[in-house]
Amino acid sequence: MVHLLLAVIYLSFISLGLPDSLLGAAWPSMYGEFNVSVSWAGAVSMIIALGTVVSSLQSDRLTRMIGTEKVTVVSVAVTAAALFGFSVSHSFWLLCLWAVPYGLGAGSVDASLNNYVALHYKSRHMSWLHCMWGVGASVGPYIMGRALTGGYGWNMGYRYISILQIILTAVLLLSLPLWKKQPDQIQKKAAASSSEKLLTLRQIIEIPGAREVMAVFFCYCAVEQTAGLWASSYLVLHGKMTAEAAAGSASLLFIGITAGRALSGFLTLHLNDIQMVRLGQCLIAAGIAALVMPFGTASSLTGLILIGLGCAPVYPCLIHSTPEHFGAGRSQAIIGVQMASAYVGTCLMPPLFGIIANRIDVSLLPLYLSAALILMIVMHERLLKKTPYAAGVAAAAGSIFSKELTVDSDTV
Repeated sequence: MVHLLLAVIYLSFISLGLPDSLLGAAWPSMYGEFNVSVSWAGAVSMIIALGTVVSSLQSDRLTRMIGTEKVTVVSVAVTAAALFGFSVSHSFWLLCLWAVPYGLGAGSVDASLNNYVALHYKSRHMSWLHCMWGVGASVGPYIMGRALTGGYGWNMGYRYISILQIILTAVLLLSLPLWKKQPDQIQKKAAASSSEKLLTLRQIIEIPGAREVMAVFFCYCAVEQTAGLWASSYLVLHGKMTAEAAAGSASLLFIGITAGRALSGFLTLHLNDIQMVRLGQCLIAAGIAALVMPFGTASSLTGLILIGLGCAPVYPCLIHSTPEHFGAGRSQAIIGVQMASAYVGTCLMPPLFGIIANRIDVSLLPLYLSAALILMIVMHERLLKKTPYAAGVAAAAGSIFSKELTVDSDTV
């Protein structure tokens, strides 16, 4: 039963990724129909992101009320309805209206499932699950592309993804009994988690290490999303690459993230979460350095791959270590604010660099990424000093590759 439920959770992570890249893939075909400028995609994206932040912050309350399994079913169903709403929208304002449940559906299930996996499964599963998210994020634009090239229009692309989400909702409904047939150890952890007092946002922020981990997630998304959004422009305007070549080359970042997460699952058999985060940070630094090396296109493309590989372990390993840093009873609340901080970083930092690139120069991208990375490293190290688990583990050895650092008490 444990492995069957794990398969359902893997499927859920693929579904989380399916809608995430759709707007960017479909918008060139959408904005003309709505008689708006191309920049108005930012408004829709912001509404989705704000809804995600709100639902992430409420994930602890919702999970305590109805459980992770029901949060997952309801959230996927809401997302399916929102995607169907997109497919039948013929005005920009109706699109904005459907963007509200689109965002609300994503945040709570993301936080709730991440916490469940962090509590009950080994680190390798967290890396592989986020790899599955990458698979979904890659498949979504492919389905949209097939709908567009087939002459069916962007509406049908959204409808196809909506149908897939409806099917997944049915699968999740059928899987509800599996969540109740878990080993005693998992049931005890769940009981301990739900017995903790519900915390307010202010109380969560006052927990030692909470501000630091929020800053780490903010900075991580600043690096990943800014690099993903502006890599093509950097390659064209600074690297003198053609727009057509740059569009394909920029995907190397996401290929690196997806492949890196698949590889990270195996590395976690020998390295713990703290080591994996530090390793990822080193690879990101190497990638940024490669972007500025005077070796032409090859250096820039190598840099993007290295940044992607570096990003791969950071996000899932930070989430997986949350119960160890803050305790199982508070992990859902902490993961909720972590998710919210991540989405705030996604909302603010890529547009901020856009202003810098427009008013100064896009060649400042490596410097911008370096500033976010340095702050991420500083905040992560401060987090390690403020949490008993991390401080004890970090003191056990001086190398990120020391096997003595491995601490894992998970069930699967």
